[in-house]
Amino acid sequence: MEKIKTFDELTIRDNFLFQHVMRNERLCTHLIEKILNIKVRSLHYLDFEKTIDLRLDGKSIRLDVYVEDEEGRVYDIEMQCSNSPRNDLAKRSRFYQSMIDGELLDNGKPYEELNPSYVIFICTFDSFHKGLPIYTFTHCCKEDYKVQLKDEETRMFLNSKGSENATDPDIAAFLRYVDGKAAKGNFVERLDQEVHFVKSIDKVRREYMILSDEIRRRQREAAEEGMKKGLEQGLEQGLEQGRLEGKREGSENERRQLLMNLLDSGMQAEQIAAGTKVPVEYVRKLAEEMKN
Repeated sequence: MEKIKTFDELTIRDNFLFQHVMRNERLCTHLIEKILNIKVRSLHYLDFEKTIDLRLDGKSIRLDVYVEDEEGRVYDIEMQCSNSPRNDLAKRSRFYQSMIDGELLDNGKPYEELNPSYVIFICTFDSFHKGLPIYTFTHCCKEDYKVQLKDEETRMFLNSKGSENATDPDIAAFLRYVDGKAAKGNFVERLDQEVHFVKSIDKVRREYMILSDEIRRRQREAAEEGMKKGLEQGLEQGLEQGRLEGKREGSENERRQLLMNLLDSGMQAEQIAAGTKVPVEYVRKLAEEMKN
């Protein structure tokens, strides 16, 4: 079960805190300008921690920072601290991009007027193992790289381990800060001040506590459901093995031994009964016999 950080342990790398810090429009604007080397006059927050769900039977995504500028460009900025063993971040960025486009189309925009969009992952690892501070991907012709598709779709992956190769001082400092280094430089120092300011707000602290409690509740429910299924499967396999071998008495002894082992582990009779579909009275009686 994944350990949940306390509120005081949170850093810019944690999605919850990153989302709140990026609600500072000046900081968010400056970060976008530096990453993309463009000028942004103003930002409009489409939603905080935007949830996009296009199909009732399909997947939904929860976006960390989802903003649009005055020019109509849409930005999704994600903090990413773990890379799956399958290294599927590229496919995930593709899915995010398609969901954002679907959301824009659902709002009545014809496809020829789709907004220029940027999906930006800020990673605490090097996704492509080339040491670059930023990896930028746009569509171009395989036969002639000078021929651009010009679909106005861009996906970017920042690498906190590549700060030494960043030419922009603010980007280099930002990557070092994400990587856990001290805040140095005007922009990152302002970012760090915002982190401390957000963490001083009681309302934000309470919000995180509520969120943490909900995550723990879901973890408990998932663990209990997994344990129940495991017990049911284990007991059924034991009984089936006994039936196949024609050892009815042996299978009963196996069931009894299994229940005794579960009681020895400290589980309550009610939990064992629910997980194994054995009458709770039988489990309690067995527990009493074990005491004597």
